[in-house]
Amino acid sequence: MVGCGVAASGLGVAPAWAQDRYLDVRRGADFKPIPIAVTPFAGDAAAAGQVSGIITNNFKRSVFITPIDPKTFVATIDNPDVAPQMDGWRAVNAQFVLTGRAARNPDGRLQTEFRLWDVTTGAQVAGQQYVTDPNNSRRVAHIISDAIFTRITGEGGFFDTRIVFVDETGPKERRRKRLAIMDQDGANVRYLTRGDDLVVTPRFSPSSQDVTYMSFGASDPKVLLLNIETGQREVVGNFPGMTFAPRFSPDGQKIVMSLAQGSASNLFTMDVRSRTTTRLSDSTAIDTSPSYSPDGTQIAFESDRGGAQQIYVMSSSGGSPRRISFGEGRYSTPVWSPKGDYIAFTKQKGGTFAIGVMRPDGSGERILTEGYHNEGPTWAPNGLYLMFFRDPGGEGGPKIFMVDVFGRAEFPVPTPAFGSDPAWSPLLN
Repeated sequence: MVGCGVAASGLGVAPAWAQDRYLDVRRGADFKPIPIAVTPFAGDAAAAGQVSGIITNNFKRSVFITPIDPKTFVATIDNPDVAPQMDGWRAVNAQFVLTGRAARNPDGRLQTEFRLWDVTTGAQVAGQQYVTDPNNSRRVAHIISDAIFTRITGEGGFFDTRIVFVDETGPKERRRKRLAIMDQDGANVRYLTRGDDLVVTPRFSPSSQDVTYMSFGASDPKVLLLNIETGQREVVGNFPGMTFAPRFSPDGQKIVMSLAQGSASNLFTMDVRSRTTTRLSDSTAIDTSPSYSPDGTQIAFESDRGGAQQIYVMSSSGGSPRRISFGEGRYSTPVWSPKGDYIAFTKQKGGTFAIGVMRPDGSGERILTEGYHNEGPTWAPNGLYLMFFRDPGGEGGPKIFMVDVFGRAEFPVPTPAFGSDPAWSPLLN
C-alpha cells in the first residue's frame, strides 16, 4: 500500500532502483537540470490529462528536473507500454521519457501506471501501477512525481506532502486568521479553524497527523494540539504569561517552546503524554524559536543574550549554549533541516529580510532570497526546499513562496487569499 487507499504494484522493472543516481544534488549548486519529456497519458481523457498535467507542473517547480515543452515534441507515443523510438526524443534533448495511462476499471476505481525510459540506453528504469478511488487521482500524480524524482536524484520526494498555514482575509486592521491546510502545490485547501481566535506558528508532528499551534483568544495564549483528520483539538499548554513558538521533537513525544517570565523568556519542553515540563534555559534574555536537530540531541534557538538576536545551539537536555551566527545583522527563526546538514534562518539587516542557511557549526552561510519582510522558513521533508512568507507591507498582505536550498529558483505558492506561517508536513506515503 502507498498512502491512504492507494494500492501499488511494480511493472516488472529490473533492479534499476538500486542503480546510481542520474543527478547528484549532494555536490552543490553546480548542476544542470535533467530534461524529461512528459508525454500525454493514454486512457480516460479527463483523468489522464489531469495526472500528466500535475506531474508536469510538479517538475516545473522542482529545479532539478525540467519538463520539455510539448510543442517541441517530434515523436508521439502510440503505446505507453512499449519502449519509445528514442531518435525523436534525442532530437529534443530529452534525457528521459515518461509514458503512462489512467483509466477506469470495471469496478469504478482508477488505475494509473507510468513507465520511465532512459533515452541514452533505451531501457525502462522505473515503473509502477496504482489502483485507487478516482478522488485520489491528484495524490497518485504526486506519488508518481516523487517516484521519478527519487529515481533521478536519489533523494526523497516532496510532492506528496501538505502545508499547514495561516489563511488571512479582510482589511489589514481587522484581519481574520484561520488555520488551513493544502497540498504543497496550493490545491485542496481546507480550513481547520473558524477564525474566532488569532492563530499563529502551526507546526506538524513528524510522527502523526497532529499539528501544534498558538491560539490567542480572550485569555492568555494557549498551546493547542489539533488532529487534522478528526478535527479534535486539546490544550496541551495553558501557562501564565505568554507562550511562544511550540515545535515537536523528532519522535513527536515532546514539544519545545518559549515561556515568558517577566522580561525574560526561557525554553521548556513538555512531554506530550504526561504534560510534565522541563526547563532547558535559565537566562535573563529572550530565548525563543527553538528547533530540534533531526536526531533529537540538539536544539537551535534565537536569543538576544549577546545584545542582539543571534542563533545558538545547545544540548536538547539543556546546558551551556554556543553561538553560531556571526554575520552582520540580526538572526532569528532557526529551523534545522530534516537531513541535519543545514539550519535555515531569517536575517534582518537594515530594511532587508533574508532567508538563508548555514551549517550547524555556523559555517557556510548562504542567502537564498532577500527582500522586504521575508520570514518563517519551513523545510520540505527531503531537505532540498524551503517555504517562507513575504509581507510587502502597505494595504497588501503576506504570500507564501518556495525556494530551493541552493537559491537557484523561487516560486509563489498559490493560496486563496493572503497566507503566512507555512509548515511543511512529512511525506504522506
